[in-house]
This record gives sequence, structure tokens and C-alpha cells, in this order.
Amino acid sequence: MNSPCGSPCNKQYRVSHTNSYIRVLHASPNAPGVDIYVNNVLTARDVTYKEFTQYVPLVGGLYNIKAYPTGTSVNPVIDTNINIPPSSIFTIAVTGMLADIALTLVQEPPIKRNPSDTHIRIAHLSPNTPHVDITLPNGTKLFSDVEYKEVTDYILIRPGVYDLQARLAGTNNIILSVPNTNLRSGNIYTVYIVGLQNGNPPLQVLIPLDGSTYLNV
Repeated sequence: MNSPCGSPCNKQYRVSHTNSYIRVLHASPNAPGVDIYVNNVLTARDVTYKEFTQYVPLVGGLYNIKAYPTGTSVNPVIDTNINIPPSSIFTIAVTGMLADIALTLVQEPPIKRNPSDTHIRIAHLSPNTPHVDITLPNGTKLFSDVEYKEVTDYILIRPGVYDLQARLAGTNNIILSVPNTNLRSGNIYTVYIVGLQNGNPPLQVLIPLDGSTYLNV
């Protein structure tokens, strides 16, 4: 993934000299692979469903983001401006079905933590899945009533291996089980719920490390 402010860079979008970081997640279940342009510079090529790009440093400011079907450069499926504050980290998620595809910004705020701490939160990006509770098998709720495109606050959790479940909010109806989830000490995680309930591609989770675990801004 190339620097979005390589030459040429549209100077009207450059408003700060403070580094931030962005990466892209393709979370649109029925959209093709996309090429991502930042300020009309090709920045990520052929990003496919469930794929995260690497983080790219850039100065804080206003950026134009375009997404084209891979290998094309006309008729973008996304053409929008986003503001990236100085000293910030974001995952920019391509969300929704192709007919209403859009960008959802998931900020990764810095967290003061001890090396033994583990933090986790939920980003609900499944377009046809209703509100969910995230629980343990014994029914303990970690997160309640999480709706589509909601990004919860972080919670502190003991490091270890967990069996996570997504239940329809307020019920015992388990719609997704995620066994043997290893949450390591010192790490910060966002659990991205993607896919389609009772559809194809199926409902599942992606659990990458947040950049705030290892990036300094």
C-alpha cells in the first residue's frame, strides 16, 4: 500500500504535518474486489472481501477516497471525503451491500494500559444481522444490544482463550459461535462481525490487532 500523499498529492487536502495512520477493510459481502485511491493516488490494489490492508501513515486532514472495481478507473462505487484528525488511527471499512455501499470509519483511540492488560470491543458490520449481544457460553454478557455499524467501547478482559457467542439481543438464540479465541496480554482487539446471517457469505468474525497496540501517534 503506497503513501497516499506521494507525488502528486492534492494540496488542498493537506492541512497538518502530524502523522496519523489508516488501513482499509473490505467488509461488503457482495461487492467485488476494489482498488482504493486516496486523493486520486492508487493506494491499495485489489482489496477483496474480508481483507485488511497494511496501515499507511499520512498527515491529518481531509482526504478524498474512491473505490473502483479492481482494474478499473471510471465509475467509482465509492467517492467520498473523510476527515482524519492529527495523531489518530483509523480502519476505513467498506460496508453495506453493493447497492448501498459506503465507508464506515472505525477509530482506534489510544489506550493507557499495562503490559498485562487486554482490551476488546465489537464492530458490527453485518448488514442483515439485527442487534446482538456478545456473550460467553455461560450467558455472561460482554456487550449488549450492538446494532449494525455500531462500534462499542473497549472493555478490559483477562488474557486467555475464550469461546465467544453472538446472540440475538435479549434472547438465548445463538447465531454465531467463535470458539478458541486467543486474546493475548498487552493487545488491543476489535472483533469485526461481517457476512450475512443465514446467507452467503456466512456470518463470521475477523479479529485483527488494532494499530493502537503497536503504532505511536
